[in-house]
Amino acid sequence: MLKGFRDFVLRGNVVDLAVGVVIGAAFGNVVTAFTKAFLDPLIRLLTGGTGEVAGKFMVNGIAFDWGMFVSTLINFLLTAAVLYFFVVAPMNKAIERLKRDEKPPVAEPSNEEKLLAEIRDAVRARPL
Repeated sequence: MLKGFRDFVLRGNVVDLAVGVVIGAAFGNVVTAFTKAFLDPLIRLLTGGTGEVAGKFMVNGIAFDWGMFVSTLINFLLTAAVLYFFVVAPMNKAIERLKRDEKPPVAEPSNEEKLLAEIRDAVRARPL
């Protein structure tokens, strides 16, 4: 049982997944900082609001924070785009290149081909 667990953990794709999760979390923090530093002030600037009112509208005293939704949506799109263009697309190209370099295995001759080769060899070996 422990050997199976060791084999599972040491398999390459588990380590790759762990690295991807850590890198993704770190990149998520970078995009969140970008959103708070640049996009939130831009939304405040475009809506003309300042402080808590910016990017929100009120209905019966209840605030609907559409600015936060737009910021989070842009945050998601940036994260998805970077992961696609810098992880998924290069990985797909590398896998495609590796598959192209692999030569297909040579097919073993069928029984009919083997029999025909034996007949040919027997005919050649016979004196004329």
